Amino acid sequence: MTATRTMTYAEAIREAMFQAMTADPRVFLMGEDVGIYGGAFGVTNDLYEKLGTDRIRDTTISELGIMGAGVGAALTGMRPIVEIQFSDFLCQAMDQVVNQAAKLHFMVGGQASVPLVIRAPGGSGTGAAAQHSQSLEAWFAHVPGLKVVMPSDATDAASLLLAALEDPNPVLILEHKLLYKQSFEVPEVFPKALLGQGRIVREGTDLTIVATSIEVQRASEAAELLAADGISAEVIDPRTIKPLDLPLILASVSKTGRVLLVQEAVKFNGFMSEVAAGIAESPAFGDLQAPIRRLCGLDTPIPYSPQLERASVPQVADIVREATALVKEW
Repeated sequence: MTATRTMTYAEAIREAMFQAMTADPRVFLMGEDVGIYGGAFGVTNDLYEKLGTDRIRDTTISELGIMGAGVGAALTGMRPIVEIQFSDFLCQAMDQVVNQAAKLHFMVGGQASVPLVIRAPGGSGTGAAAQHSQSLEAWFAHVPGLKVVMPSDATDAASLLLAALEDPNPVLILEHKLLYKQSFEVPEVFPKALLGQGRIVREGTDLTIVATSIEVQRASEAAELLAADGISAEVIDPRTIKPLDLPLILASVSKTGRVLLVQEAVKFNGFMSEVAAGIAESPAFGDLQAPIRRLCGLDTPIPYSPQLERASVPQVADIVREATALVKEW
């Protein structure tokens, strides 16, 4: 039996960074308030005291400058981890992420790599309102040359970060803010992870629920409630949305014949639209017994009001409602 322990999502990320930095002198962390303050969400905590200013570098308040320094460090052979306080602030660094980091390997014919890891907290639920609560993964997944990771638990948060640090080119890791303080059971040693490999969180036979980030947790809770009503739901976590483990999703859809796609981001042009298209273009489409259904955030900026904020993104009850309708109406 594998030995386990309990730690929070944030603690797992911190341990993975410490492990990487002690194993490889090229790895360092940079960002706003990551040093003495310990990070905006306390993720870096005491790494500054343990590793010093050469490895944990506080920066000025300029996302464009931080990302530019990260790209430059990666090009010279370092393996920087750039922390952006809120994923929304990546808007300030889009040129460096989209036009530089993601494209340089291609533009120089493979003669240079950009082994840059970007960590950025995203999602709603903290009362941070419209400019600090967005889910922008579809923007970045659209960019060739950029990998996008969305870990839904502590083990994946650590394992996928370590996998990202081994990648020769840029990886964006979107960490959900509500998960940071949640505790999870994790193995004593973080397992090896592969970017582009999803996982079956829960097996089922009546429908497939594909969910990302915190919606994986909500989908799992919904599956428990559905089981009490006699509905067997299979829950799939892609883990990385680019590259996407589409074969895993298609196999599940072919088995269950129904699929519900759940994301916190707004529906229009969202990541789950790509999943829906992938299903529609595959042989699995012929196995469907009901239309593909998406459950997504409302097409609105995230409100400040706690009640409105909660109502603007899918919750457990919403997943139960949509899944039940999908099974019972078709």
